Amino acid sequence: MQEVGTTLVDATELQDLMKQKLMKAGLKEEHAEETARHLTYADACGIHSHGTVRMAYYAERVAKGGVNRDPQISFEETSASTGIVHCDNGMGQYVCNIALDYAIGMAKKSGVAVVGAEKTGHSGMLSYYVKKAAENNLIAIAMCQSDPMVVPFGGSENYFGTNPLAFSAPKADGEPLVFDMATTVQAWGKVLDARSKHRSIPDTWAVDGEGNPTTNPSDVRGLLPIAGPKGYGLMMMIDVLSGTLMGLPFGKHVSSMYADLTKKRNLGQLYILIDPKKFTQLDAFKNQISQMVEELHEMPPAKGFDQVYLPGERSQLRYKEAMKNGIEVASDIYDYLKSDTVHFDKYNGKDAFAE
Repeated sequence: MQEVGTTLVDATELQDLMKQKLMKAGLKEEHAEETARHLTYADACGIHSHGTVRMAYYAERVAKGGVNRDPQISFEETSASTGIVHCDNGMGQYVCNIALDYAIGMAKKSGVAVVGAEKTGHSGMLSYYVKKAAENNLIAIAMCQSDPMVVPFGGSENYFGTNPLAFSAPKADGEPLVFDMATTVQAWGKVLDARSKHRSIPDTWAVDGEGNPTTNPSDVRGLLPIAGPKGYGLMMMIDVLSGTLMGLPFGKHVSSMYADLTKKRNLGQLYILIDPKKFTQLDAFKNQISQMVEELHEMPPAKGFDQVYLPGERSQLRYKEAMKNGIEVASDIYDYLKSDTVHFDKYNGKDAFAE
């Protein structure tokens, strides 16, 4: 499969191009700016599946009314440590960031916060949110629903989504501990990124329409759960906590990303935040996290590895490098961002595995 070219783009330019494109599609400036900041973070981390590759889709959904451009966001405090943010189907990255702010405030006040964001759109990388919580000296767990695109262990049809999970904790120095994973072998966005660059994928990621392993990202019709029944169990748990818990659609009833871009998605996201000071001394906690990191770094690496890294650590290293030296973007996507075209009218009415 022949790969397409890439272009190195300054982070500030990339964020501004995406902001302007989203505003042209109909988003308010504040909403577009936060979304573009989030997408730039994803591309800088090297998680291109959640960055610019999504832009034409987002612009089309916004332009066609599938995102509420003027959401009436409200926080319903259901107890001293629980609450629901009613997101009114605003742009996912924008409304979920606001929901996180409510959760951070509650956790700092009560010590623990379990806050749901209900009726959101696609919200991007969960690590973006939990990192922000850790920077506020909080432990964080985040999870969310997604399209039914995964064949359950032992099954032959898609039922749950990739349903990601993220965790963070503050350290005594440097970047916080941040871990973000899909409950599939790879997130769907990774397949999209491979398509955009005309790259093949490992045959362990997904299956085609007949249930056979495939290396062609365009032939994918079902993703596989990580570690078989274990990943299957995790995605079920996440669906319950980020969907059913808030009375939202579950499993195969979760709305499709592409089926009708004029309709709102009604997705759910859940934050669980803990203030370490309610359990131990904050400095002692952060020092132990830093000690753990140092001990892992000092461990002799296995053959073929240069170092033991923490989960998510290499993404943070890529982020620092990219923010300084530029972000690699597929050249045709960069051309689209610079163009006057709002979107290509290509996603509406497609199935979950649309090109």
